[in-house]
Amino acid sequence: MPSDSFNTDTPFFMDAQRRLAASVASFVWREIEPHAAAAEEATDEDYRALVALLAEVDLLRYGVARPGAAFDLRSLCLIREELAYSSALADLAFVMQGLGTYAISQAAPEHVREFWLERAATGKAVAAFALTEPEAGSDVSAIQTTARREGDAYVLDGRKRFISNAGIADFYTVFARTGTRADGRAEISAFVVGARMPGFSVRERTRLIAAHPIGEIEFTSLRVPAENIVGAEGEGFRLAMQTMNTFRASVGAAACGMARRALDETLAYAQRRHQFGVPLAAHQLIQAKLADMVTALDAARLLVYRAAHLHDTGIAAEAVGLTASLTRAASEAKLFATEAASRIIDEAVQIHGGTGLIHGHTVERLYRDIRALRIYEGTSEIQRLVIARELLKE
Repeated sequence: MPSDSFNTDTPFFMDAQRRLAASVASFVWREIEPHAAAAEEATDEDYRALVALLAEVDLLRYGVARPGAAFDLRSLCLIREELAYSSALADLAFVMQGLGTYAISQAAPEHVREFWLERAATGKAVAAFALTEPEAGSDVSAIQTTARREGDAYVLDGRKRFISNAGIADFYTVFARTGTRADGRAEISAFVVGARMPGFSVRERTRLIAAHPIGEIEFTSLRVPAENIVGAEGEGFRLAMQTMNTFRASVGAAACGMARRALDETLAYAQRRHQFGVPLAAHQLIQAKLADMVTALDAARLLVYRAAHLHDTGIAAEAVGLTASLTRAASEAKLFATEAASRIIDEAVQIHGGTGLIHGHTVERLYRDIRALRIYEGTSEIQRLVIARELLKE
């Protein structure tokens, strides 16, 4: 297991968080790494077993928020970075339990909240977050799935696309249009939908360029008990954005984990591979690439954990002499880290040469795994708009 001094060399962490990172790294190398290369052949049962394994070592409680308790974003980021270092699938299994329950933790009725949060935190139920639609990606207001009140229930009709854990999840936090606001935009509300409710179906399981359980789901006259609404009618957009803003920096942490693995693999390869009578690492052009890779990685990690630290400490950015808002800090972290990781991994493939193109090689797998992170939870283009908007407010 390669050593990493970032956590001890930077001031963002408490001792307990440093110990957590070391413990997770050891767990990942022992339990996750031996199976990471087989992710593309993983079945639904394998994925559920992965969720159960994460619950067994008590990691899921760091992803599933609890009402009234502080959400430890630094720990979440540290865990995601260590999991992604080895397996993007393990990282997904971990974070989806949080994404799928965050809105529930903030606004669902107490009995609904306690039931699903407990099951998610103990790995007894797999969660999902159902926001994106065929015609509504970055433009959330374009949601066409509807929910109309009928007596003691809401009737849902519509489709959701690119839903992680589709077909595996036991429950979904679903966002639907419940009306139209005065300005003509959609009034969006959130609901907890069980996978066994009549009218729920999985239209397709979508195959992506990397291992990732994802697909399209549909609701056909699906009746959701009124008690399953999360928050009041019209609060869905706020809850969706609150979820995204909370977890956004952690996407950057996952990207850092992948980039760190690519750098470690490349350092080892460049020192053992000989060309023109000397190791690759002896060539100045290779040294220049390695220097750029490690500098970009350090910068990305600093941005990620600055954002997480600001979130956890609750300190307004101005109070610590920073001009960035928490929203801007999270978007900067997500934007820079995912873009930088993509460049780092691309250079890793380049330095490996033909070996880096062999299907199943670690850097080849990372090359495919990293691409989605610049798209989900807000594309790089959307992050730039958010950053500029926050900057112009100052």
